[in-house]
Amino acid sequence: MKKITKAVIAAAGYGTRFLPATKNQPKEMLPIIDKPIIHYLVEEAVNSGIKDIILVTRSGQSSLEDYFDSNRELEYELEKNKKSKRLREIKKIPKMANFIYVRQKGDLPYGNATPLFSVRSIIDKDEPFVYMFGDDLTISDVPVVKQLKDVYEKEKATVVFGVQEVPREEVHKYGTVRYKKGASYKYEIEETCEKVPPEKAPSRNATFGRFIFSYEVIERALKTPPGKDNELWVGDIINSLADDGKKVIAQPVEGEWHTTGDPLNHLKTSFRFALLRDDIKKELKKYLKKNI
Repeated sequence: MKKITKAVIAAAGYGTRFLPATKNQPKEMLPIIDKPIIHYLVEEAVNSGIKDIILVTRSGQSSLEDYFDSNRELEYELEKNKKSKRLREIKKIPKMANFIYVRQKGDLPYGNATPLFSVRSIIDKDEPFVYMFGDDLTISDVPVVKQLKDVYEKEKATVVFGVQEVPREEVHKYGTVRYKKGASYKYEIEETCEKVPPEKAPSRNATFGRFIFSYEVIERALKTPPGKDNELWVGDIINSLADDGKKVIAQPVEGEWHTTGDPLNHLKTSFRFALLRDDIKKELKKYLKKNI
């Protein structure tokens, strides 16, 4: 088995749910403090040993590509204004990884698994890879992607993906997992269940956008018909593989998972990341105490 050195970031979603006036603005470019969401995703992957970042985008999302390119005009302005610290930060961005950009064609089915169609020719058939959704961020001592990589390599699974326990009253917002009884690895699953009522949820372990896939997942995606709402779902592909007896693992991760797909959670995530910043947190706490 080849080492896992590639990460596919599914960034071909259509705008944001809370900025309708900028429908072509990728949600991954929304800022968390002073960096866009996509920057944190790439950092997590790179800190997990990933060398190649494959960004699956669509028409109108050139800002994602531009962000990771050199910006000579900005560098000149920063140098002229003697903003050396910011200049150093800007120059580091294109060097974070080897970036590959793939456009998702408009004739493909809509869904969170559709980017798999777009990358099938640049992933080797014996090559596992990371798959990431663009609106989930994590905070952890050991990067979540690395945690999942380690399990994948040890267990020789077909799929490993991250889960985290949520309150029972919130399980209807997420996909949850049913674990297999008597499995050789305790977190192997029978199925995922998408957004079911709390009383029907098989567990409180909710799925989020961190996966390690074998190439077999791409092959199965090509054979999987659209499901709910006529969309191609990662969960349907995972369930199909589990039904066939493939080893599919829903690994509880250590750390924090934060969503950014709506105004409230985006704000909560921004505050949480701000409280990790030594240059911001003291004044932020003062402000909050004063105004709340």
